[in-house]
Amino acid sequence: MSSSPNPRSPRPHPPVTVIGAGLGGLSAAIHLRLAGHPVRIFERNPTPGGRANRLELNGVSFDTGPTLLNYPWVFEDLFRRAGRNLADYVTLLPVEPTVTYCWPDGRRLTLSRDRERLRQELEGFQDGAGAALDRFFADAQEKFRIAFEKLIPRNEDHFLRYFGALSLAEFRRTALWRSMYRELGRFFPSRYICEALGSYAMYLGGSPFQLPGTFSILPYGELAHGLWLPRGGIYALVEAIVRLAREIGVEIETACAVERILTDGDRVRAVRLAGKDTLPAELVVCNVDWPSAVTELLGEPPPRLAMSPAVVTYYWLVRERPAGLGHHTIFLPGDYRGAFRHLLRGRGLPPDPAFYVAAPPPPNNTTPASRQLLFVLVPTPTLSRLDQVDWTQALATLKEHILRRMFQSGFTLSPAAILSERIWTPHDWQQRFRLFDGSAFGAAHTLTQIGPFRPRNYSRRVRGLYFVGGSTNPGAGLPMVVISGRLVAERIASHVR
Repeated sequence: MSSSPNPRSPRPHPPVTVIGAGLGGLSAAIHLRLAGHPVRIFERNPTPGGRANRLELNGVSFDTGPTLLNYPWVFEDLFRRAGRNLADYVTLLPVEPTVTYCWPDGRRLTLSRDRERLRQELEGFQDGAGAALDRFFADAQEKFRIAFEKLIPRNEDHFLRYFGALSLAEFRRTALWRSMYRELGRFFPSRYICEALGSYAMYLGGSPFQLPGTFSILPYGELAHGLWLPRGGIYALVEAIVRLAREIGVEIETACAVERILTDGDRVRAVRLAGKDTLPAELVVCNVDWPSAVTELLGEPPPRLAMSPAVVTYYWLVRERPAGLGHHTIFLPGDYRGAFRHLLRGRGLPPDPAFYVAAPPPPNNTTPASRQLLFVLVPTPTLSRLDQVDWTQALATLKEHILRRMFQSGFTLSPAAILSERIWTPHDWQQRFRLFDGSAFGAAHTLTQIGPFRPRNYSRRVRGLYFVGGSTNPGAGLPMVVISGRLVAERIASHVR
């Protein structure tokens, strides 16, 4: 009697090459390593983190990009899947109050996670705003549930199946056919309240008149669940995720740029490094922003894609924090609608730009108490519409505008109080992080560029090539790109058997 043949040994998980160590690439690497893949990340910059990076000015470290953290459970889940506890790696501190908004006419609105405090604040702008706030919370809470339970965490390319996960009542609740601004107006007739809550669209690099009404979950999410700052700054969170990745066996090589993805017919074959070394690659996850990856690494024509605005950022080391300035202050223009119209369709820098000022604590205890960090971000049109800008003059004019608006709102900061300064223009952002057309937040979140209509996290032309980050699903923002890392790992698992 012949013995039965030995069962076949399972095929080992193929190695994965990740291009870019932004939070999306790090998240994808962690999920893929936990699934059994050997993973190696190549990062062209000296430090990981992508746009969430760090620079040093006169011995003081600045976070370069995001200044606040929301949806902390997304990061807790990332560590939990690796059998770790986020709190053992980094401490998250609540930010309260969350944001203050200032208008040129002197009006000021401060948001808070404290519901009663928020209710009283809104009543100063609209009679009955407290009751309207309760209705808004009830509506947005359900939108939030639908988004995070049924839409955001799924890989689905067909729009009927994507929205088919919703009941008719849930689909009606999404308000996809109304703009975010109109959706807010259902609850708040006050233009001040709508402008403040609508400005959360800037976090996605968009306009409240352009984003679908579903995005009313943005202000709700921060008001209901709070804003947080890692002790040591946002980069402390990046360092924690890098440490986790290395602990589970992810290899990370910095200052090592991939300049080309090489294909053989319809299949990825290798990556070519800047030093001309060519490394075989069976599976590639690209954390370079999707349109830049297509043009720079694959040599394809630029895609037709609506992009979010670019930014100018000022990093200031000042003598002391201006009196009364909170952690996060947004200065809105007098012509709110016109400012957003210029961002999306105008040419040149905005004449009266919106901007925000972050005043985070220094990331270490060695900075003298007489030194304060200030981070200023000014959204601008993308580079293709800034071709006639004289940057020397423009940056000086923007700085004057910022200091004047701060003074008008009661926050005095003289030019002499700025001890050191560094400025990044859209050109700098583009060159440092391969941002397509200088767009700071990637593909815009218009109705035709969300969910199944957003660039897919895999190549339909090149097998074995995948994408992660803000221009793929589910979108921009630190929590979303971390989720995108999980989604691309699940996509690879469904393709690689």
